[in-house]
Amino acid sequence: MTAQPVTRGPAYHFFGYYDKCPWDVSGRYLLAQETTFMDRRPSGDDEAVIGLIDRQDDDRFLPVAATRAWNWQQGCMLQWLPTGEIIYNDRDGGDRFVSVVLDPHSGARRVLSRPIYAVRPDGQSAVSLNFSRLHDVRPGYGYAGIPDPWRDDLCPDDDGIYHLNLATGESHLVLSLAQVAALGSPDDTMSGGKHRFNHLQFSPDGSRFVFLHRWGIPGGVGGGAWRTRMFTANADGSDPFCVSEHRMISHFDWRDSTHLLAWARRDNIGNRYFLFRDRSDEVSIVGEGVLTVDGHCSYSPDRRWLLTDTYPDAEGYCTLILFDPATERRVDVGRFYGPRPADVEIRCDLHPRWSRDGKQVCIDSTHEGTRQVYVLDLEDAYAAHGV
Repeated sequence: MTAQPVTRGPAYHFFGYYDKCPWDVSGRYLLAQETTFMDRRPSGDDEAVIGLIDRQDDDRFLPVAATRAWNWQQGCMLQWLPTGEIIYNDRDGGDRFVSVVLDPHSGARRVLSRPIYAVRPDGQSAVSLNFSRLHDVRPGYGYAGIPDPWRDDLCPDDDGIYHLNLATGESHLVLSLAQVAALGSPDDTMSGGKHRFNHLQFSPDGSRFVFLHRWGIPGGVGGGAWRTRMFTANADGSDPFCVSEHRMISHFDWRDSTHLLAWARRDNIGNRYFLFRDRSDEVSIVGEGVLTVDGHCSYSPDRRWLLTDTYPDAEGYCTLILFDPATERRVDVGRFYGPRPADVEIRCDLHPRWSRDGKQVCIDSTHEGTRQVYVLDLEDAYAAHGV
């Protein structure tokens, strides 16, 4: 299946993570970010240009803003709001991270007091965390340039996940790292490790959000060893629930507002795609013997299909995969050459993202030599499946 480039050089382009949709509601515009380099980590002074790809005008890239709060994995959390505005993270005055709500057509903008991580589906609020801390403990996911006030605190009780009102800009702490670390079964490795939150995502109905609680293990090889637990909580941070505490959870997506799919570990089984039922101990395996490696997984808008990818194999190729949970049939949509660079923080994962109608997929890729954005039409894949 042909991957159509929708950006072109000499500049480099990407969107970011797999959990956000770059298409606007009309399907005409895709969001993307543009840079002048792709071979190093961004510093606190490096800008990325934010723009619209116009699919009805030869995929012309229309710059609308710039940001100094971005990374290669997740960009600047760039996404559409239900109002037709966009929201993204930036630095304000050089000493704090903020989020910006922008009408990309009129230029009207307003600045909010905190950066965003995940926006509630109704567009009224968001959850946020400390991107300076994330940069210190997980480079490639936080932002450079601003020191973390809690840098020397392994598990602070006054930093963690914040609620942000997108109308007023008001925010407050709803879950602290110390509070969550005290929940669930005790783990002896927690006391000496530095704790962080990552990967926040709201359920489809916006009632709850999921997040990962991670902490470093002292003495880990290269300082990169950590353990992970997956939690959910109500939109206001109340009623936190530990969905899985078996040391490893990677990528995930909500199937619906009560079920979560995640590449995770169960001590008596190993690593699999597991489907968890929120606020219960129900769990089942998805794609046994068919989906055998970790990938950036997400459900189609109609929840019929599962889209995922792989990391580079021994030959340096990443595979883009469609999977039908009802029939357990796998369709490999494409393979893209993209071996990992020596500095894995500048890698370019496919991070496949659905169009709003489920008919196309958008990826970031370097298979043609530069980092660009590509769109694949799924018509042939669906036809091969008899859809």
